[in-house]
Amino acid sequence: MEAFDPTPPSWTSTASHSINFFCPRCGANAHKAIKVWINRRSPVISADYRRKWQEFYLCECDFVWWAWNSDRPESDLAKREFNQEEADDLS
Repeated sequence: MEAFDPTPPSWTSTASHSINFFCPRCGANAHKAIKVWINRRSPVISADYRRKWQEFYLCECDFVWWAWNSDRPESDLAKREFNQEEADDLS
């Protein structure tokens, strides 16, 4: 899987930094990316001693962008709260 290859793919060389975690050209989010590569070999240590790394995306509009994993918005799945009825359905 290319996302976890230790060597960066050639398409990452033209990447632009996206501060808002979406494609700067067309506004698509990371889920719309055609390709992804995560730079796990060179983490950066933040002020609170947490590691963060770059995530590179090749967008469907052919624009390449990257963002820090720590800037990723919270997932809708993480926000979802189970009520008791949903919990009963799972058992």
